[in-house]
Amino acid sequence: MKKFYVFLLIFISISCGSRDPKILASVENPQYSYLALGDSYTIGESVAEAERWPLQLAEALRNRGYKMAVPKIIAKTGWTTENLINGMEKELAVQRDFDLVSILIGVNNQYQGKPIHEYEQELRKIFRKAINHSKTMEKGVFALSIPDYGYTPFGIAHQDEISKEIDRYNEVYKRVADDFGVDFYDITPISREVIKDPRLVARDSLHPSKIMYRRWVDQIVNQVAQKLSK
Repeated sequence: MKKFYVFLLIFISISCGSRDPKILASVENPQYSYLALGDSYTIGESVAEAERWPLQLAEALRNRGYKMAVPKIIAKTGWTTENLINGMEKELAVQRDFDLVSILIGVNNQYQGKPIHEYEQELRKIFRKAINHSKTMEKGVFALSIPDYGYTPFGIAHQDEISKEIDRYNEVYKRVADDFGVDFYDITPISREVIKDPRLVARDSLHPSKIMYRRWVDQIVNQVAQKLSK
């Protein structure tokens, strides 16, 4: 199964999505900045660039009157918590420079069989760094739960095992978020609706589609907007 997964990632990495100028164009005199941290779910593997959930969230906030800049995304397909830490250290230098910071990380720790205590230790480092890069500290930071790929066509044969492990990781994830006073949004139930609505999964049969990402944004946008002051 893992060999197939590696092949799948290579295949989808060479595909190109369309660009939506409306969403990707620089906003004139933006008032709010946004840093999105994560892995394939944040970089939007197998969807067009404008369909990534951080881009959709920024657009939804603009529609509510918040002049959001195009999000800065630090994320790559296959990244674990260790990879994300390294990416943050390489790309970020200034502290408290973003109005919003989102975190979504952990599925590759689970998939690669990394020790869950290691996940927790590295996750705490990520939360500390995220808070340091938030203008309003923990108020400006939020986390999204790990989606359950066990319900996708790719993972359905091992659904029970995958779902149990994702639940364990999300329990740790939420506990860490609570410890840091960071809002934690549970989007995992939406990811489990793929079995009923195939439109929620991308063409690679593994990652979320633009429709699922829109569902995530619809669930969290009002709460995220409260983190910003007009």
